[in-house]
Amino acid sequence: MLQQIERGDSPAADRLLPLVYDELRRLAAQKMAHESPGQTLQATALVHEAWLRLGGDHQAAWQNRAHFFAAAAEAMRRILIDNARRKKALRHGGHAEQVMLDPDSLELAAGMDADQLLALNEALDRLAAHDAAKAELVKLRFFTGLTLGQAAQVLGFSTPTAKRHWAYARAWLHREIHASGK
Repeated sequence: MLQQIERGDSPAADRLLPLVYDELRRLAAQKMAHESPGQTLQATALVHEAWLRLGGDHQAAWQNRAHFFAAAAEAMRRILIDNARRKKALRHGGHAEQVMLDPDSLELAAGMDADQLLALNEALDRLAAHDAAKAELVKLRFFTGLTLGQAAQVLGFSTPTAKRHWAYARAWLHREIHASGK
């Protein structure tokens, strides 16, 4: 479908939108199901905001599925980070005590509190500078809820390679978060 859209086939674009939206909505719903009680951001709002940040009805020319999902993961990441920063603002108790990130909880970004999510975001930015491929894997897992196999497929990795990258990224992020004192 992406190739048809690039050739100017507008009916293909009309068929792609519901498929992409439904998949993003399903992934966001899975992530938001693990959200802490009292969360004000809903899965539908997350998908709508991500869709708007991706260009709304005027979507970019996506090269392939991996390109689209990488952009969607980054958009969702930024939305969740912005939401965490807003919650952490002084008027929302910005001087609250910071909580250490449990290394076993690195699987679910949606269930993290604002301090943990911001610490993860900072460490993830440092990981991206160190190894962009591993950072993309983390983004796909944390912020779109893809399984390891799905993320490997999107990134063009074999599952064993994705497992090695995942183990490395988790250890690297854990060390970075603890080294920064958050």
